[in-house]
Amino acid sequence: MAPRHEIAHLAHVQLLTPKLDESVRFFTDFLGLRVVGADGDLVYLHAWDDYQHHTITLRAHRHAGIARTYLRATSQQALQQRVAAIEAVGRGIGWTDGEPGFGPTYLFTDPDGHEFGLYYEAEWFECGDDIRPSLKNQAAAYPSGGVPARRLDHVNFLGRTPVDNRDFLVDTLGAMTTEQIVLDNGTVAGTWTTFTNKSYDIVYTKDNLGKSGRLHHIAFAADSRHDILRACDVALDQGVFIETGPHKHAIQQTFFLYVYEPGGNRIELCNPGARLILAPDWKRVDWTETERAKGQAWGLKTIESFHTHGTPTAEELARED
Repeated sequence: MAPRHEIAHLAHVQLLTPKLDESVRFFTDFLGLRVVGADGDLVYLHAWDDYQHHTITLRAHRHAGIARTYLRATSQQALQQRVAAIEAVGRGIGWTDGEPGFGPTYLFTDPDGHEFGLYYEAEWFECGDDIRPSLKNQAAAYPSGGVPARRLDHVNFLGRTPVDNRDFLVDTLGAMTTEQIVLDNGTVAGTWTTFTNKSYDIVYTKDNLGKSGRLHHIAFAADSRHDILRACDVALDQGVFIETGPHKHAIQQTFFLYVYEPGGNRIELCNPGARLILAPDWKRVDWTETERAKGQAWGLKTIESFHTHGTPTAEELARED
């Protein structure tokens, strides 16, 4: 197992969208992020309490999906040690210049083909007087519109074999598996892993299409359950499609709302901050097939599209072929 805590946290993501302008409006008007830069078909957006330059990059593309997930190392030494470990298992791609505000970045893939970037050097967010917060321990002023989303919380990937991706994160990057779903035949259908004291940062669930490299959703943290309830009304007024929620998951106990952004990617709003993994000897929680079939802790039954929709979609993949 790799040393724990050499990965500081899940940092930011690059998301693909075939409707760039509409997706930008969703992330600004609905989620309350602010545009902090653009370069051709790339737009950089910042969540109000993210200490880094930006939280998400939207990239114009012929289909939806996730292009790259970024992790920050805890030090330059930790970065080099994790790069060596990645190269030792043959998953490295190589070094590239970082996005605006970020230093040299090492690219690699998980066993399922999702691309990651690992870096250490990062510029802290510098806000102008127009969004300067009253509280100096806050990155930017609280947005006046939208949900608003405080920070990126987690990424849920779809994959052929979740256990292979789980083991890669644990053995090569030092993650901890906190919970998982184990089917009656012994197959691991979903894994929840963390690099921090948050209960989870990266999730892998089994892809119903049997494909590699797809996305189930990315999630943003809201300050309270009230913010998520309010988001339902904001979504109604703004014409944002609500897939399901608000409900409470049994796994990880997350209070949630799922919506689609205009490009087709599923976005979750969640209130996860109260539940932390503080035990250094945490005992992984395995949920059985029967337990998982009960659905949510409370709320409506899980909608079918939650198990079938991912990006790129089956239709988008067919067009690619």
